[in-house]
Amino acid sequence: MKTKTVKIGDRVIGGGNPILIQSMTNTKTENVEETVAQIQALTGAGCDIIRCAVPTMEAAKALRQIRDRIEIPLVADIHFDYKLAIAAMENGADKVRINPGNIGSVDRVRAVVDCARERNIPLRVGVNSGSLEKDLVEKYGGVTAEGLVESALHQAEIIEDMGYDNLVISIKSSDVMMCAKAHELIAEKTEHPLHVGITEAGTLYSGNIKSAVGLGIILYQGIGDTIRVSLTGDPLEEVKSAKRILKTLGLRKGGIEVVSCPTCGRTQIDLIGLANKVETMVQDIPLDIKVAVMGCVVNGPGEAREADIGIAGGKGEGLLIKKGEIIRKMPEDQLLDALREELLNWKA
Repeated sequence: MKTKTVKIGDRVIGGGNPILIQSMTNTKTENVEETVAQIQALTGAGCDIIRCAVPTMEAAKALRQIRDRIEIPLVADIHFDYKLAIAAMENGADKVRINPGNIGSVDRVRAVVDCARERNIPLRVGVNSGSLEKDLVEKYGGVTAEGLVESALHQAEIIEDMGYDNLVISIKSSDVMMCAKAHELIAEKTEHPLHVGITEAGTLYSGNIKSAVGLGIILYQGIGDTIRVSLTGDPLEEVKSAKRILKTLGLRKGGIEVVSCPTCGRTQIDLIGLANKVETMVQDIPLDIKVAVMGCVVNGPGEAREADIGIAGGKGEGLLIKKGEIIRKMPEDQLLDALREELLNWKA
């Protein structure tokens, strides 16, 4: 769905531009060395925009040093204290995430908006189901998609009425279907770019499932300009999952896709171990192809036909397959090395 373009640092979202991946550091922002190291690792993994918590003035001032040492746009996450939002912008933040409702008085919100206007820094208005205003909870008889949308539009309107519309909106819930419905509703009511995600999704296991389902529903409808997979774990896993979700939906190219068959009674090799090793091995190989890992030589070549290259195991041996054609037979313990050699010398 068409949204306005918003520039965040040297990146642009909205207006049909590619969907960008965000994550958030879990270091103490005041610790510049650790924060920069984590951002650099996330950048290498494919993160496009990074957000840091700014709970103190020390953290706000640390943004200057952090910004000078990273390559991707930096977003300051602000709650309650409008002075921290202003300090973050003065120290190089490329975008600020605020909730006008918890910033305080209109004058304080205006001070933040005036600072953003002076520097042309976009503001992300964020509303979560866990912090929905009490009057809206009462109005809708609980936390609902409609309430989330009304809250977000109201928060955005506060800033728009101050003559500033360089905005990004996010409405998040840990309830997947509520979150999906809220995005469907708000997409019809605003042209501001939308930052999409399932908040508080959970651990690596449950959080990935909830995020894949929720983001899949939302993104498939053409809704969303940036995404974050929120996981209780290493932020690197958020970026990996976000990349896979976008690639699965055909919204991003690049990176090797590994497909592997489920084990069955015909499997005579360590297919689970082999598939995991292949998935790890291909992370540092910059190709946009599909690799198949199959468990038997009976159906392996046929099942791998749609892949660019694959391996299929038998009893103590296996096959190397390209475009469905068997090109080599070898002992099982040589399969991984043979596959890696082919990938490193790949020619389109």
